[in-house]
Amino acid sequence: MKSNMGTLDRVIRIVVALVLGILYYFGVISGIWATILIGLSVIFILTSLVSVCPLYLPFGISTCSKREKLSK
Repeated sequence: MKSNMGTLDRVIRIVVALVLGILYYFGVISGIWATILIGLSVIFILTSLVSVCPLYLPFGISTCSKREKLSK
């Protein structure tokens, strides 16, 4: 699959996932919301690692810069 996530998009997703993980660890979020948000964090980490967002594909969205597209 072609990469459709730029560096800034990937960094933001990783930071959000880390913040949610920290909130869960310290007990700020709990219950069903914690489960949902931790699941979302896992998805954010996985999509950041592979540089492909499945939700971007049907809409043809790409946050990659031209330079990033050329290097991959």
